[in-house]
Amino acid sequence: MAAEGSFRFRREERLKSRAEITAVFKKGRSFASAGAKLFILPNELPYNRLAVTFSRKFGDAVRRNRARRLSREVYRLNKSRLRPGFDLVLLVYPGKDEFQARLAQFETLSHRAGLLHGTK
Repeated sequence: MAAEGSFRFRREERLKSRAEITAVFKKGRSFASAGAKLFILPNELPYNRLAVTFSRKFGDAVRRNRARRLSREVYRLNKSRLRPGFDLVLLVYPGKDEFQARLAQFETLSHRAGLLHGTK
């Protein structure tokens, strides 16, 4: 696994399996903010895993891919601030697809979920 403080978004940090993502939706806790919802489930690993998904009417593939890249970048820059050991699914709704807006959404959701170091 990556050294502490690494900003890379490694392959093992991606939550890809449909069954694992469905489990996070069904068994995990959810936290909402304007434009996004975060689902979390403990995973007993020394790192977090992330999946980014969208509401049904989000837009075309170009918009979804751009929003996915923005979301992953926001996670990558903030992952050193998060407590490890969770599967995260970020559900994004149509709206402002700007970096600063997504950053504010993710920080709000992380705080509400108690994922930031020093919160519970």
